[in-house]
Amino acid sequence: MSDRTYDISGIELTDDTYTVVQSLVRNKYRAVDAAGDVVLRGKQKMFKLKEEFPFVDADGNEVFTVKAAGMLDVAGNYVLADSRTGEELVILDNDYSILQDTWTIRDAETEAAIARIDSRGAVTTIARNVLPFGELIPHRYEITDANGAHVGTIAGKFSLADTYEITIDDATGVPKEAVVAAAMVIDAIQGN
Repeated sequence: MSDRTYDISGIELTDDTYTVVQSLVRNKYRAVDAAGDVVLRGKQKMFKLKEEFPFVDADGNEVFTVKAAGMLDVAGNYVLADSRTGEELVILDNDYSILQDTWTIRDAETEAAIARIDSRGAVTTIARNVLPFGELIPHRYEITDANGAHVGTIAGKFSLADTYEITIDDATGVPKEAVVAAAMVIDAIQGN
């Protein structure tokens, strides 16, 4: 594993738990820390050929952007870049399958895997996709590092607006910003 850091200018996520809530109107999200303070906001830009998600801090300053590598990506790569330095830090790589949702967080330079985000399994994923009102079944993802060791979870809650509790038990080598951004991007991309 690389010794590279994934620091994003202007933001530092230090808590172990975050709550991500989607707006009722469109793919617009906010992440709050354990104290209930907004630490990050993101929204999908509308009418773009390539999907794009700018993220701002609590004061409205843009801190990073996630952009699709290609047009109309269903199973593709999304690059997270620091808005202030322009440096591409990580890639959110979607391995599309109707049996399981799998996302790999990769180093943007080396493309080495840093972490994986996997849905809870085939039966639940199929049920969410084919049953009437299956989309009401909350998502649950496990976050693991490049070696498969447990890092944390992203757990959907049953609510009017999509809500996710992100718990990071051990983020050694896994950038929290990428995990929180991934929770928002996954929800938006998969039309949840």
